[in-house]
Amino acid sequence: MLTEYLQKNPMRELLRGGTRELWPTAENRAAWEGIPEAYRQEIRELAEAYASVSYPARSATGFLAFARSGDRQADEQPYFTRRRKLCAAILHRCLDPEAETDTITDGIWLICEESSWVISAHNVNPIPGAPTAAEYPLPDIRKPYIDLFSAQTGMILALAEFLLGDAMMPMIRERIREEIRRRILRPFAETDDFWWMGFRRKDLNNWTPWIISNILVCAALSPMPEEELAGVMERGCGMLDRYIGTLPEDGGCDEGAGYWNMAGGALLDCLELLEKVTGGRMHFWENEKIRNILSFPRKVALGGGWFANFADCDAKPFISGERMETAGRMTGDPELTALGTRMRGTIAEQLNDVPHLTRALDLLFHPAAGEADEAPDSRKDEYLPDLQVRVVRRGRWTLACKGGHNGENHNHNDVGSFILMLDGEPAAADAGNMTYTAKTFSAERYTLWNTRAGWHNIPMIGGEEQREGAEHAARDVRRMPDGMELDLAGAYGETAGVLRLKRSFELDGDGLRLTDEGELRTPKRVSWVFLLRERPRWENGRIRAGKTEIRCPEGLTFSAEEKPIDDRRMARNWRGSLWRVKMESGETEHFRAVFEFYQPC
Repeated sequence: MLTEYLQKNPMRELLRGGTRELWPTAENRAAWEGIPEAYRQEIRELAEAYASVSYPARSATGFLAFARSGDRQADEQPYFTRRRKLCAAILHRCLDPEAETDTITDGIWLICEESSWVISAHNVNPIPGAPTAAEYPLPDIRKPYIDLFSAQTGMILALAEFLLGDAMMPMIRERIREEIRRRILRPFAETDDFWWMGFRRKDLNNWTPWIISNILVCAALSPMPEEELAGVMERGCGMLDRYIGTLPEDGGCDEGAGYWNMAGGALLDCLELLEKVTGGRMHFWENEKIRNILSFPRKVALGGGWFANFADCDAKPFISGERMETAGRMTGDPELTALGTRMRGTIAEQLNDVPHLTRALDLLFHPAAGEADEAPDSRKDEYLPDLQVRVVRRGRWTLACKGGHNGENHNHNDVGSFILMLDGEPAAADAGNMTYTAKTFSAERYTLWNTRAGWHNIPMIGGEEQREGAEHAARDVRRMPDGMELDLAGAYGETAGVLRLKRSFELDGDGLRLTDEGELRTPKRVSWVFLLRERPRWENGRIRAGKTEIRCPEGLTFSAEEKPIDDRRMARNWRGSLWRVKMESGETEHFRAVFEFYQPC
């Protein structure tokens, strides 16, 4: 798409008449003094809060902790604290020309002195033949690698130099330029080996647009001549094309709604920058696939900040409201614009998710589209046929259900699972994401409870859960007027002996009717699992949990297990506990079970 356009419209010609001033510099006092007072006050408070926090040491043993024990936080906490403190100081100095610059100088110097801008969990490049973490538990300073956060660090330093200009020491400015050349721009131009480039691996994900968005900022703000800049832009566009080619036509993000922030949202960053540096001549807002990618959050929004959080996604993820708002304005999608306006958020959120300084600047200099009204999120039904996700809204109820396969990006074994909302709150839930450790992206991933099928709203057969891998997939998926139906048999391993397991969802204004019909090779017990938000009680063939009741088939035994949520990340979404209910049959070869979720009168 992008490369095809550039074949007819060379980048070196498109750059003539464009701009490399992507945001207002600190010298533009009218722009900075025109920032809304709420944001001005927040910048002052952030700078004051970080003034009492020293730049932490980033140590070799902290870096080694990941290889030794799987601990990511020993390196990431000082790494990100350094960058957040620096971002807060940069914004404060732009706001107040009289603010001190020593904090900025110290932060830049410390970061430039780091052996690597790569975090410990990303230290090796996962391509065949590359060194392993065991071989290189510390960075190889001879071969700078570009991961998500090294590119983001380059962006922060490039912006520091661009925004503050002559307010910085000349030697600091030159140090920034040299480190960005050495660690970012030169490796980007001279190697095809980094996996996210799409030359050596084709299974691309959010890494590609996220990294490219930051490299393009580094390049555009550098003093490189236009001819060289054109080469960087063209190279980045080729990688973005490979990424776009991996996405389904429906624009679905199998990494989860939260990952749109740095997947579709980062693609938006790239497209917006390309439009600016080419003077508005390079734009793709009418392209149907781009429009589908950018509208994804709207389609899976469940209201009140809740999203269909399949895969490694928080139930209430941080998604840049400003980016959704901008995407809606660019594509003429008023519902996406309104959703973004309601979720614009704060500068601190832009820095605390990951220290994304460009997103903070976008928030400051892209005024809200209007008042954040209290209207409910889109009430339209949605269906993503490639991703196989269905969202149905009926009265006070909202259903999100999925097919797909168990080899998706950031996969959970959850083919056929669902989320059910009543009055804007979860009744049947997906637990979502936890704090990442070495296990998260290793052969031990499915030892983690939140990724396993047994903690999702799907059946277990003879005690066996669904299996991981793309071959374990839904079959015969069909959109229905009030829901979806699909066959789950392929999601189970051979030993489960599932010949057929047809699941259908029907939602109306009274609630959800869930029907499972199955045939097994040999008689086995079938256990239906429901992950509930409220404490369940079993009464006369019904489960009572908060405002919801579940009418169950006869002859099933009931058990419930409390799951206290003690993971720091997950606890931001779920206070207290979730509850796993199991409804188990006797041994059977053929079964038909109907569960009705409703609110009693």
